Amino acid sequence: MLTDRFAEYLGIFADVARECSFSGAARRRGITPSSVARQIDALEAHLDTALFLRSTRMLTLTESGEALLVRARRVLDELDDAQQEIASMKGEVQGVLRIACFPTFGRRYVIPVVAGLAERHPALRVELDLTERLADPVAERLDAVIRIGSLADSTLIATRIARQTRLLCASPAYLARRGMPACVPEQLRAHCLIDKLHGNDLLGWADLLGQPIGGGQAVFRCDDFEAMFLAVSAGMGIALLPDWVAGPAIQEGKLVHLAPESCTLPCMRTDIHLLRALARPAVKLRTFIDALKAHIGAPECWAVACGEREDAPS
Repeated sequence: MLTDRFAEYLGIFADVARECSFSGAARRRGITPSSVARQIDALEAHLDTALFLRSTRMLTLTESGEALLVRARRVLDELDDAQQEIASMKGEVQGVLRIACFPTFGRRYVIPVVAGLAERHPALRVELDLTERLADPVAERLDAVIRIGSLADSTLIATRIARQTRLLCASPAYLARRGMPACVPEQLRAHCLIDKLHGNDLLGWADLLGQPIGGGQAVFRCDDFEAMFLAVSAGMGIALLPDWVAGPAIQEGKLVHLAPESCTLPCMRTDIHLLRALARPAVKLRTFIDALKAHIGAPECWAVACGEREDAPS
């Protein structure tokens, strides 16, 4: 009977609602879309109501589906909490750890951490959502999200894991071709600059130049930090990148740190936080937080020395 597997079907229903497609939910679960569709059909038959409006272009929740989704999330969270509480009593790290963060940050710093955890804790599984959007740990049933910058007021609980400093940098080849900007920000306006395609001046060029850069001055725009790093490394122009992106290359001499005094400006620095919904994190999340902090280090492994500002007190 479906009643015996009701929680399992609720989980599939919640995944379909999150992905807005059977195929998306199937990828998350490692099963076929037809299998997902059959289970949703069985759930609708059991409840004697339609949960989704189906069309060839989109899948949307019905009024009954929206009502069920609210309850389903609560039920699934309660079941997960119960499993984690029992695991905590035994000190076990197990279950599915769901994290969302910037793609480049995830590839460079989260994946090495979770790989080490998976090796030490075979019962742990990881789902890493690499996304530029602001993922919601409550609506998307994530254990935590990693966010950079100022935090909006919310009920989420923040744990500071590191500090970010934005660095002005260029490749040796670019500087040999175009020259070193001796006066920042004035001479920067005559150089080729690399900018972020989305994010309302996320890089902070306006903080440094006094105004956002124009489209004609931006020789390269992209919505991915890794691609921007590759562009500046290839000599396309000057970039203002987070130190967790450019710091290691500057440490190795592959990029040149320009105007080190600029990164001491308060507007160039911000914190990196891990946000969660639950007051008491599960063992798996506590273990991840501790491992991530240890991996990043204090000071951060990507840290680059910044010069003192000329107007700084002695």
